[in-house]
Amino acid sequence: MKITKLELVPASKYLFIKIMTDEGIVGIGEVGAWGFIDATIGALKKLEDYLIGKNPFQIEHHWNYMYRSMYFRGSVIMSAIAAIDIALWDIKGKALNVPVYELLGGKCRDKVRSYEAVFEFTPEKMARRCVELKESGFSAARLMITGDISKPSIDKAMDIFNHKIESYVQKVRACREAVGNDFDLILECHRSMNPCEAIAFAKGVEAYRPLFLEDPIPPDNMEAMAEVASKTTIPIATGERFINIQEFELLLQRKAARYVRPDVCALGGLTPSKKVAAIAEANYVTIIPHNPLGPVSTAACLQLDAAIPNFTIQEFPSFYHQGNEANMTKTPLVEKDGYIIIPDAPGIGIELVDDICEKFPAKQRSISAQIAYDGSVYDV
Repeated sequence: MKITKLELVPASKYLFIKIMTDEGIVGIGEVGAWGFIDATIGALKKLEDYLIGKNPFQIEHHWNYMYRSMYFRGSVIMSAIAAIDIALWDIKGKALNVPVYELLGGKCRDKVRSYEAVFEFTPEKMARRCVELKESGFSAARLMITGDISKPSIDKAMDIFNHKIESYVQKVRACREAVGNDFDLILECHRSMNPCEAIAFAKGVEAYRPLFLEDPIPPDNMEAMAEVASKTTIPIATGERFINIQEFELLLQRKAARYVRPDVCALGGLTPSKKVAAIAEANYVTIIPHNPLGPVSTAACLQLDAAIPNFTIQEFPSFYHQGNEANMTKTPLVEKDGYIIIPDAPGIGIELVDDICEKFPAKQRSISAQIAYDGSVYDV
């Protein structure tokens, strides 16, 4: 079998790809650098020159060739490699008539626990949405603690340390009181706190026993993240921005996280994500895959989740429901009581609908940063 073509499939806010072969088997993948899709297209076109005529089964070899070429690495290049890697695994599974999880060691579970984000930003509305999710079968929800990242802060009082921390704590308190004890709260901080704020906030919500505190500070300085982790009993989760396995190893060496969040479509695909799971397993750390993208990303995550012993919970993008994105695939994912059933179809388990580009016209996300009350910029 030989690779004959790489086709770009822009749909909605996503970029999918198809890799064609001379035996008619087609693999699908998805790009992770959603803010820079045009740049990723350039990387994909360059990598296509290498792929044409190659045997798609040599996934590890191709991954290393692409990763080690041209000296340069970064989120755009790794997102391109990720899309290709997922598509190659999809081809191999289809050719051998098995799900990808069989090629990764076999199934460890039949379904995966999942959670959705709460896109409400006042304590009362957040609590109400948590109750709705609980009633629909979910046992966990992601709270956007630091507010709506698409809008600038218009609250002057958020410049006051005590007011800011207390306003964040109130959100968690309201949600815990609304849902009771049989529900997990995931606290998404979007990297917008400094270490002092993160530690104070964590201490303020320890009594509500959240599942984890996600990216309380920017992840670039692992020593600072380790300091935050050492000052709270709440587990820290991070890693969604990482683009190589070495970053995860350094993070765990410093005991800076108890959950790690590889993004299959940003890290370089299933090939490095499986390695991250092994690194984490050796450190008694579990995996919570980052997944803010489309159905190919979700399907790839499910194959990883199925094949590793140290899985905790899967992020499930809210727009899968709100954006009618179940219609992007020929067979929707099967959900039940807050769990997603692992697809048993060959490859990654899904197929894109034939007219996806017409049903979901391309509309790239714009880049953005969070603007504070005084006009300054802070991390998102």
